[in-house]
Amino acid sequence: MSAQHFGPELTPDGARFRLWAPAAKRVDLLLDKPHALTRDVAGWYVAEIAGARAGTRYKFRIDDEVDVPDPASAFQPDDVFGASEVIDHTAFKWRATEWRGRPWHEAVILEAHVGTFTREGTHRAMIDKLDHLVAIGITALELMPLADFAGKRNWGYDGVLWYAPDSAYGRPEDLKTLIDEAHLRGLMVMLDVVYNHFGPEGNYLGRYAPNFFSDAHTPWGSAIDYRVPEVRAFAIESVVSWLRDYRFDGLRFDAVNTIVEAGEVSVLHDFSKAAGHLAAETGRQINLVLENGDNIASLLDDAEDPPRGKFRGQWNDDYHHAWHVILTGEAQGYYADYQQSPKQDLVRALSSGYIYQGEVSGFWGGKARGEPSGMLSPTCFINFLQNHDQIGNRPLGERLDSIAKPQAIEAALAVTLLAPTTPMLFMGEEWGATTPFPFFCDFTGDLANAVRAGRRKEFAWAYAKYGDDVPDPLAEKTMQSAVLDWTALERTPGRDRVALVRELLAVRHREILPRLAKVRFGEAHVTANLLTAHWQMGDRSTLWLTVNLSDQAIGHVPEPKGTAIWGGALSSDLPGWAVRWHIG
Repeated sequence: MSAQHFGPELTPDGARFRLWAPAAKRVDLLLDKPHALTRDVAGWYVAEIAGARAGTRYKFRIDDEVDVPDPASAFQPDDVFGASEVIDHTAFKWRATEWRGRPWHEAVILEAHVGTFTREGTHRAMIDKLDHLVAIGITALELMPLADFAGKRNWGYDGVLWYAPDSAYGRPEDLKTLIDEAHLRGLMVMLDVVYNHFGPEGNYLGRYAPNFFSDAHTPWGSAIDYRVPEVRAFAIESVVSWLRDYRFDGLRFDAVNTIVEAGEVSVLHDFSKAAGHLAAETGRQINLVLENGDNIASLLDDAEDPPRGKFRGQWNDDYHHAWHVILTGEAQGYYADYQQSPKQDLVRALSSGYIYQGEVSGFWGGKARGEPSGMLSPTCFINFLQNHDQIGNRPLGERLDSIAKPQAIEAALAVTLLAPTTPMLFMGEEWGATTPFPFFCDFTGDLANAVRAGRRKEFAWAYAKYGDDVPDPLAEKTMQSAVLDWTALERTPGRDRVALVRELLAVRHREILPRLAKVRFGEAHVTANLLTAHWQMGDRSTLWLTVNLSDQAIGHVPEPKGTAIWGGALSSDLPGWAVRWHIG
């Protein structure tokens, strides 16, 4: 076996095909005719086929019973149930040949869903919007998951083929062209990846490789058994494929707290090490981040370069939840954990990263959640006011600008975009988009009915209140409602909001970014509605924040030392939702 274990390998005379199918008694490769594969003692079926080349389409036949795609397929032109296509990743002609990435502390992230980012919903259509991202100060484009899923519409978290970008958005070379064009403009491109489960439709692994799954369960089905060496290798090679073959600058690992492991070296450690080896070999900057509801601070280290087992940062849901309660007053679901003292919670997020650092969480079943995090760099915390989950997990999929006051949102933006943490926006947030982002997918039959029933159970109160106004997740019009309206940029209030974001990010790049190396948390306090905070910057200066978290002016506010970089010098009164930043 070569260093690459999964997927076809092009050879001088053709291609070598292989499939790990330990539960199969016979496997045939389907090309113009069936070709019997040879089995070894480890359950690998292998055949070398002369004349096979890039563009060849193939499937595997298991025990003369079922035809399946390659689980390591590089492309599925006809969706997950169709034939796999051999892709020669070395054939693409990259233009940004000198690109090596950007340091993590320079990250200003915009999360996007390819299918709804433009009316066309393709990788190539996104290219026309890259100049907009650069102009407002974005430095990293993060794509929601692309691994092939069943149907034409999906958020991406139901992927079943971990090496293949979904054909709904274009071919592999289209994705590479998008990334190449981003690099030519100085933009990093990151990808959201899902290694905690396989989607519910189009996954045949249980038929011929049941070893992939353990007896444990995740919220989305059977847990993946990373104790099995072949299973672990399959996931690691997928990680490397996205980073090597597509030149993504980093990955965001979805909901890693739901990866079930029993006493083994964490697969996350191996993901990081594999990415680190690639970074060292190529001289590239590769940035890996987590979504982790368990708030495990010991997994993070923004200075480990290249990665050797840890991760640059984590999506900080705590920060979002505190702001959301402040801005909307909502207290349902996980917001209940933050309703008692949301302003004090915000203080903790600004002064030490996580809010839950070992405290008991009611929403998380009354268990202790999190680890102390104040010793980490603030840049380890990816802070945001909106993302796909926090919008799309609402029954109507409303964005923040549909449920909160514009003045308050703009104050929250001024804090989020200038704080020495890592800021992230959701696509369209830069102009205050009000297009919803509801949950959508494209399943059929019993699975479609099960999805509808599950949503009705989860949001029973919403269906009772809104009835048919709750979007049907299976309807095509639900996805279409989420497509960004780019003309809003040309009208008020979108024009004014994007000007604000552009100005804030210009200040960040000019005043904050040069001082971020070795930045450390300081202190934060809140008295009534007056919040103050400071951080020790890498050049030994102090960054000061003063913000009024209310509609009412606050009198007799002391002015911090230093030079005003946002909001002007403080007067004795601080207007409602005013934000002042100083550095000195």
